[in-house]
Amino acid sequence: MRYAYAITGALLLGGAAAAVTLQPPAAAQTAQNEPAAMAAIAPRAGAPVSFADLVAKLQPAVVNISTKQSIKVQQAPANPFAGTPFAELFGGQGQGQGAPQPQTREAQSLGSGFLISDDGYVVTNNHVVAPGAKGASVDSITVTLTNRKEYVAKLIGRDPTSDLALLKIDAKDLPFVRFGDSTRARVGDWVIAIGNPFGIGSTVTAGIVSALHRVTGAGAYDRFIQTDAAINQGNSGGPMFDLNGNVIGINSQIFAGQSGGNIGIGFAIPAEDAKPVIDKLMKGTTIARGYLGVGLQSLDDDSAAALGLPKNSGEIIRSIAPGEPADKAGIKVGDVVVGVNGKPVTQDASLSYLVANETPGSRVPIELIRAGKKMTVSVLIGTRPPEDALQASAGGEDGDGMSQPDTEGPASPIANKLGLAVVPLTPQIARNIGVDSTVTGVVISGTDPSSDAGQKLKRGDVVVSANGTPVATPDALAAIVAQAVRDGRPTVLLYVQRQRLPGAFVPIKLKK
Repeated sequence: MRYAYAITGALLLGGAAAAVTLQPPAAAQTAQNEPAAMAAIAPRAGAPVSFADLVAKLQPAVVNISTKQSIKVQQAPANPFAGTPFAELFGGQGQGQGAPQPQTREAQSLGSGFLISDDGYVVTNNHVVAPGAKGASVDSITVTLTNRKEYVAKLIGRDPTSDLALLKIDAKDLPFVRFGDSTRARVGDWVIAIGNPFGIGSTVTAGIVSALHRVTGAGAYDRFIQTDAAINQGNSGGPMFDLNGNVIGINSQIFAGQSGGNIGIGFAIPAEDAKPVIDKLMKGTTIARGYLGVGLQSLDDDSAAALGLPKNSGEIIRSIAPGEPADKAGIKVGDVVVGVNGKPVTQDASLSYLVANETPGSRVPIELIRAGKKMTVSVLIGTRPPEDALQASAGGEDGDGMSQPDTEGPASPIANKLGLAVVPLTPQIARNIGVDSTVTGVVISGTDPSSDAGQKLKRGDVVVSANGTPVATPDALAAIVAQAVRDGRPTVLLYVQRQRLPGAFVPIKLKK
């Protein structure tokens, strides 16, 4: 599950007036964080004396969100012989008791959100209002204001890629807040979180921006503001405020300790990424993102050293989907993509993020490095499929259970430096180890347990290429290793295929 942080609040009431006076007609509702109002109450620069006035103004716009869900589960019928000597004999399914019967159970989810208009539009995380399990359905969504008024909410739209959702409640003259400019946030700036963790009511926490453009492995829109403001379960979907009362982020994830609670590392979706998505959801516009059709692997220190490339710049193409934009443009497995449409691929701006922000149907230059040479290819950007479709086609993860190949033969001459013994991959060996017949390379017949390769690779793995060059024989691999030694490179980057799992780039340190 995703841990969350959000912000709900208790409405602070002032004292009653002592005298009755004539009041003018009520003016139209304005934003709770209207600049003129904020200027009078915003804490002074530096460490503020108190956040109380700021919180009192912003709290009414933050809401609690709860859902009721139905989950269908298969449950075996009760054993009529339970508690008797015949319990084990007749306890199995299908022993005259009938097949398991589907049952429907109720479930709930709890999170937070915030009003962005006086007529009831509410922003939250997608995972707050999405079904919480396979086979589940959301029956109802309830929004509770700080004055404890409850409203049945309508789901206007949701976007799993960015983990955002937009709701609507039927009410008028509601307190609301506006998005601010997250591009102006700096590491060290104060931020405030107002939420409803654990369903115990409104809470307020404060901290600072710990990091910007933080990558957590969440997907195409994987670029977060990190904060140490305490954020706990039930806070998902709530806003992160700066000291001017602007919403600069939407709390979405936490890095939890063993207890599952906050340890001072929380992540918020930047307003610069969230607002365009929310605007499209409000207008009913289809959200389309750019797509290449590639599997990616980060260029870590060892991989960069093996290829003689700078660290922290670019990503390696690990796999290519046939017929998709990258395939049509001639991008190859092993290419290191370093730029998209003039923007560098870095740790702060991943390839997936840059491509997702390109318009589908547009032609974009992609800068890459192939076999040590820089080149540019023109790619007609496609449309990113739904997240569930991408996950279904992603393939499994490497694991144990590798079939043992019948690969009797002498150790190859590369064993001393790389720590591997390899033999040519024949059709018979390919069948024995469960590798597709189209794969070419050399198969590992043995490893040196004391080597880096011995810790990362196994007997039966197929080495397809080394440092971007295909290898079909042990001598070809040995030549690449020898060249790496002459070039003074401490590692060799191997592209390895294990059974029918997706291939992976594995940097191997050379033995001294």
